Amino acid sequence: MSKTLTSESLVTVLGAGPNGGPSVEPSLPAKDLVKLYETMVMVRLVDERMLTLQRQGRIGFYLTATGEEASHIGCSFALKDSDWIFPAYREPGAAFLRGLTLKDFVCQLYGNTGDPIKGRQMPNHISSRDHNYVSISSPVGTQIPQAVGASWGAKIMGDDMVSLVFFGDGTSSQGDFHVGLNFAGVFKTPTIFLCRNNGYAISVPLEKQTASKTIVIKAKAYGIAGVRVDGNDILAVYEVTKQAAERARAGEGPTLIEAVTYRRGAHSSSDDPRKYRDDDEVMSWLERDPIDRFGGFLRERGIWDDGKQAKLEEDIKAEIAEAIVYAEKLGIPPVETMFDDVYAEIPPELERQKQYHLEHFSKSSG
Repeated sequence: MSKTLTSESLVTVLGAGPNGGPSVEPSLPAKDLVKLYETMVMVRLVDERMLTLQRQGRIGFYLTATGEEASHIGCSFALKDSDWIFPAYREPGAAFLRGLTLKDFVCQLYGNTGDPIKGRQMPNHISSRDHNYVSISSPVGTQIPQAVGASWGAKIMGDDMVSLVFFGDGTSSQGDFHVGLNFAGVFKTPTIFLCRNNGYAISVPLEKQTASKTIVIKAKAYGIAGVRVDGNDILAVYEVTKQAAERARAGEGPTLIEAVTYRRGAHSSSDDPRKYRDDDEVMSWLERDPIDRFGGFLRERGIWDDGKQAKLEEDIKAEIAEAIVYAEKLGIPPVETMFDDVYAEIPPELERQKQYHLEHFSKSSG
């Protein structure tokens, strides 16, 4: 990196280095590079298997991160575990990096008794308090002001926590985007805004979302730092996020990062992208696959080889299969759990509703 992020200038990091490898090389030890790569492969294999489960009718819904792995794994790795992550839809690798188990992930998709959220969220809406990973929200953009509020609170309390919030390019058309960035700029909150510009807001292309040439140029209007990075270059994503976190902890305010990537698959298991984009466009992005690029980089440096690749894929597939078998043995959460966790102590009126419901449920099921 030739420049440091400032609130007065935009730093552009686009394009890959020689042979399609990273354009920057942070001083990360080999074990960290391997961990990043293994997490990317894990997300890819999990996506493939979970989408198959949805097509088989075994889970109800799924969203993949295929082709976008680098854009969320690289930035998440640049944070401290004490920092908070506010995800959008395609960031499972961030949760896996923090320690979320595959069993918990799969159980959430099934909404069974092993689901840490007790079946209260639709599939893919992961949440883990133990890992500072906030629940995904279906309404687009609501996580942005939430992340700003959390980081502002941390600043007031003197905590060096940083909030990282993910969203797509389409979310920049929402009012929450403006509200969040404007407030963060005024109060210099320690917030990192990570826009995964994957080209589409479901079926709407970027050029129909905004008249701006880029998303990151909007940072100027809010008086905050901005950087446009190759979202398929995991080390470049790591580096700009690391700088953004350092700025935030130093009291220099928020940063908007636009990670340029591509949504290889459908928006969700309910979408058919063949209706609104052509195969040539998809094929052109295959050449910039983030996993192939980073894997080639590791091989060039003697850190990775075909034997390790085969072993990694075998181990991950076995872990996925074990998690599915485990999840499919479990039943749905008990009906009374819908009344739990609303209050620390359940009030009398809610207790009466609970008992009435249990009696009615017992009669109708008996």
